[in-house]
Amino acid sequence: MSPIDHFSFGLLTPVLAYVMSSVGSMLGLLLTSRARLIGGREGKYWLVGAAFAIGGTGIWTMHFIAMMGFRVEGTPIRYDVPLTVASALIAVVVVGMGLFLTSHGGERLIYLLGGGTLTGCGVAAMHYLGMAAMNMSGHVSYDPAVVALSVLIAVAAATVALWFTLRVSGALKIGGAALLMGVAVSGMHYTGMYSMSVSTHSEMVPVPGAKAVDFLMPLIVGLSVITMGLLLTVILSPSEKELRGEAEFRQRLRGRDEGAPEVDLFGTPRG
Repeated sequence: MSPIDHFSFGLLTPVLAYVMSSVGSMLGLLLTSRARLIGGREGKYWLVGAAFAIGGTGIWTMHFIAMMGFRVEGTPIRYDVPLTVASALIAVVVVGMGLFLTSHGGERLIYLLGGGTLTGCGVAAMHYLGMAAMNMSGHVSYDPAVVALSVLIAVAAATVALWFTLRVSGALKIGGAALLMGVAVSGMHYTGMYSMSVSTHSEMVPVPGAKAVDFLMPLIVGLSVITMGLLLTVILSPSEKELRGEAEFRQRLRGRDEGAPEVDLFGTPRG
C-alpha cells in the first residue's frame, strides 16, 4: 500500500473546508427560516436557495477543498471532469429533495427520517462519486466497514440538519447549529477518506483527467459567487422580526375582514 497524506497542506485545507461547510450550513438555515415564515410559492424559492447553500457550499465545496490536501505517494492525481460536475449536482439535488420532503411533512417524524435517509445516502453517493473521479496510477480499494460507518454518519448528519431547518431560528441558534453541521459534514468526509487505500503501479502510467486547479477552482469560485448572492439576498430582504410582524398584521386584517358586515358598493351595510 502506498502512503496517503490527507493533510499535505497542513491544517489549511481541513480548517478552510470546515469554515466553508459552516458558512454554507448557516446560510442554508437562514434561508429555510425565511421559507418557513413566508410559505407558499415564494417560500419554495427560498428552499431552492437553501439547497444550493447547504448542498453546494456546505457539502460539495467543503468536500473538494478537503480533497485539495489529499496526496498519494508515487502517483499524480487527476480528476474526471464529468464525474466531478455530476457529484456537485447530486449534492444540490439530494439536499433540495430532503428540504422539500421535510418541509412538506412539517413536524411528522416519518418525513424527517425519510428526508434524512434520502439526503444522507445522496451525500454519501456524492462523496464516493467524487472519490471515484480521482484518477491515479494505482489500484484503489475501500474498507467496507468504514464505508458503512461513513454512510451512517451521513444519514445521521443529514437528519439532524433537516431537523434544524424545521426548528432553528434566530442568529445565535442558527450559528450554533451551523457549527455543529460543519463538524458532522467534515467528520463524514474524513471517515470516508479513511476507508480508502491505494496500491500504486510498479511502472508509472499516464493519468488522464484534469488537475485540481484547472477546474475545481472555477467551480468553487462559481459556487462562492452564488453563496455571496444568496447572502446578499438575505441581508437585503426583510428581517425575521419584520416578516413576523407583517404576518401578524395580515392575520389581524383577515380576522377583521371576516368579522365585518357585508356592504354594498356605496359602503352601506346589507340587510
